[in-house]
Amino acid sequence: MTPSMLTRPTGLMASAARIAFGLVLAFGLAACGASPVPTYNLTAPGSFQATGGGSGQLVVAVPVALAVLDTDKIVVEPGGGQVTYLSDAQWSDRLPALLQARTIQAFENGSKLKRVARPGDGVNADYLLVTDVRSFGLRITPEGPMAVVELSAKLIGAQSGRILAAEVFKARVPAAGTSGEVVTLALDQATDQVLVALVRWASRRF
Repeated sequence: MTPSMLTRPTGLMASAARIAFGLVLAFGLAACGASPVPTYNLTAPGSFQATGGGSGQLVVAVPVALAVLDTDKIVVEPGGGQVTYLSDAQWSDRLPALLQARTIQAFENGSKLKRVARPGDGVNADYLLVTDVRSFGLRITPEGPMAVVELSAKLIGAQSGRILAAEVFKARVPAAGTSGEVVTLALDQATDQVLVALVRWASRRF
């Protein structure tokens, strides 16, 4: 490998580096202002069908997330292990609560299983859906900004306490830029893909 290859970034790497620098600069400038932060929501997928869905009742727990994701802020990973947040956008609720609500709606919209509830709703559950948020945010890659959503799901028998099935669901959707509007749109699309796959996977096991 020649010295120039070691010191000169490729076009893709340079582009990613410029985007990351621009994001960090924007975050620093935004800290000086006091303008209200625009708020965005996630939608639940509705135009799909899932097979299965017997007579069991499902309870969807609040997803588990690390502190960096357990917030209403939108995560950005500029690279090099760095994690920061978008300065011009936030979610309408803390991410775990928002994902729980949209997961329940996705089951109601696409599955024959209509008996879906939250813990504490007084439902005698047959199954418990437990999820961990592994990734949920904008990742700056050599190919450009990418919305990345990754959830680990476990379906547990409520009476036995045994894990009946486990799966990891992930989706990557290119973002048209790094503004709050386009980032949240890409994350919403990635979430739809993950929730459709999750509902279809779980519904086959009831």
